[in-house]
Amino acid sequence: MIRFVTSNRGKFIEAQRILGGIVQADLGYTEIQADTLEEVVLFGLKELSTRLDSPFIIEDAGLFVEALNGFPGVYSAYVQKTIGNSGILRLMDGIENRAASFRSVVGYSAPGMEPVLFKGELRGVIGFEARGTGGFGYDPIFEVDGRTLAEMDLEEKNMISHRGRSMKALKRWLESQ
Repeated sequence: MIRFVTSNRGKFIEAQRILGGIVQADLGYTEIQADTLEEVVLFGLKELSTRLDSPFIIEDAGLFVEALNGFPGVYSAYVQKTIGNSGILRLMDGIENRAASFRSVVGYSAPGMEPVLFKGELRGVIGFEARGTGGFGYDPIFEVDGRTLAEMDLEEKNMISHRGRSMKALKRWLESQ
């Protein structure tokens, strides 16, 4: 049994749909301020490996907006809590280049082995308004082919999303072990 250490129920449901038999563990760990998602995940894996004696995963993701020089990036969760989607839309007001990407890094750790990282990315654009009722976080403002992630059902989102891609890479790796 693999534990997914996260307090985010939406992330867990997306991952469970892809990986199957995982269990959510809301344990909390230090999410350092760093330049990359990989650094954040590796630090969390190291900290949690001193507390857990069974296989587990963690995931960090970010929204990287081209016109904002990659902001909010590794600070995405904090920015979502403080200014939300409406704040991002205000920052984008009057900006023509709306290109953005979602990036995900999943880290896997098990006793006696080095941690392994899996990455996924989804390119899209920041919309002009929030649309849709599905998903969570930035999903209502992130568009792919004219639709926001919040306008897609979970199966459709998991087919293309950054987290879907990183979790599928983990799944392929686990099946090959």
